[in-house]
Amino acid sequence: MVITPALVIFNIAIFVLLFLFVRTIDKRKWLSILVGLVLTPVVYFYLFFPLLNVFSSYHHQKYYNADAWKEKPALRYEMTKNIITSDTLIGLTKSEIQQQLGNYEWLSWNEEKKDHDPDYWNYGLGILPGAFNTKKECITLIFEDNKVARIKTYNEDIKFDDEN
Repeated sequence: MVITPALVIFNIAIFVLLFLFVRTIDKRKWLSILVGLVLTPVVYFYLFFPLLNVFSSYHHQKYYNADAWKEKPALRYEMTKNIITSDTLIGLTKSEIQQQLGNYEWLSWNEEKKDHDPDYWNYGLGILPGAFNTKKECITLIFEDNKVARIKTYNEDIKFDDEN
């Protein structure tokens, strides 16, 4: 476990709150300190930390890896930031992208052509962890002259199979 300033501050705050609560029950300081010291890690790891993870949208960031992209499509969102900031895919041809990411999952609709646009490849990135997340992450690779020119991310509503 890594001890960070946030961990120390949260534990101090929890200890103070527990100490003050126990003082309302019993006025003995040694008992309040003992109960506070024993309950602080319990409250932090079994109450505060799980609630923090459920209601925050924090997730791990990973470097882009072509094998992980193909093997675990539900966790692709972890690599997105690295793909965009490092320009890993910019300048690659369609065949190189197909080798790296696999075949596109769907093509974007072009209103002018009234057809799917073969220069807009879309991939699903998975669903970010969180309690109230109703959107899935997606990425669009935009090709110009058969090479990736831009990468755009967007959110899409989650639709389940049994919904109309």
